[in-house]
Amino acid sequence: MNRHLFLATKAPALLLATWLTVGATASALASPWAQVKLPSDGPPRVIGAVSNGCIAGAQSLPAEGDGYVSIRRYRNRFYGHAELLHLVADLGREQARRGPGLVMIGDLSQPRGGLMSTSHRSHQNGLDVDIWFQLAPSAAAANRDTANQPDPPSMVTADGEGLSTLWGDDQQALLKAAAEDPRVDRIFVNAAIKRGLCASENDRAWLRKLRPWFGHDAHFHVRLHCPADSGQCQQQAVIPAGDGCGDELDWWFSAEARQPAKKGAAPRAEPVTLAACRSLL
Repeated sequence: MNRHLFLATKAPALLLATWLTVGATASALASPWAQVKLPSDGPPRVIGAVSNGCIAGAQSLPAEGDGYVSIRRYRNRFYGHAELLHLVADLGREQARRGPGLVMIGDLSQPRGGLMSTSHRSHQNGLDVDIWFQLAPSAAAANRDTANQPDPPSMVTADGEGLSTLWGDDQQALLKAAAEDPRVDRIFVNAAIKRGLCASENDRAWLRKLRPWFGHDAHFHVRLHCPADSGQCQQQAVIPAGDGCGDELDWWFSAEARQPAKKGAAPRAEPVTLAACRSLL
C-alpha cells in the first residue's frame, strides 16, 4: 500500500491508540475525533454524555435555511441528532416571521461527536449547539464577518455587570423561543444576561432554563434533553426548581466568582472513552 494512503487511512486509529495509551489532554494532543470526516451509517443515536460521548448516524445541518445561516463550516462541526437540527430549523423559521435578519448558527458536533481539539469540552454527543445573539443581514455577510473576526460582539457591558446597548427585542425573542421549546434541557448564558432578564421580565418561568456560565456573552449554548430513541444517552442532572434569579445568581458577581484561575494547575485527566464510542472510530 502507498505510504501516504496508509497514513491517511490509519491515522485516526493510530491517534486513538496513542490517546488511550498516554491519557493525553486536549491541549497536549489533537483529538482523534477531529480526524473523522463523515458520520457513521444508520439512524441517529446519542451515546454517553455531552462531555464524554459520541453520536452514531449524525445528520448534517444544511449551510442555510429559512431564517438561519450556519457559519464557520470549515470546522466540520455542523452535525447532530435529528431533533437538534429540527430545533435549529424551527428557530430559523420563527426568526424569519419576525424580520429579515438571519440567526447565525455556530458549532454543533463533529461528524461522530467526541472531544474537539479546540473550543469545547461538551458538544460531544450531538445535543449541543451555539447560537449567536447578533443577527446577520445575509448569509454572505455572516460568513465574511465571522471569517475576519473571532466572534460577533458581546451583549454585555465592559464591566460585566449588565446588558449592552446591542441587546434588544431580537435577542430576547430568540433566546426566549429556545428556552420555551420542550426539547431544550438548558441554555448557558452570561450571568449578566440572566440578571438583566430577571430584572425586566414579569413572567420568569422561561428563565429557569437559563444557566449562568463564564463567557457566553456573544452567543448562547443550547442543550437538548436525551431523545427517546437513544437509550445509551446520559441525561444531565435536573435543573434546580425556581427561576434562578436569587442568591445563586448573585454569586456570579462576587469576588470569588471573578477570581482568576490559578496558574500552573494540573490539567484535568480525560475520562475513559466509552466502548460504544470507540467502535465508531
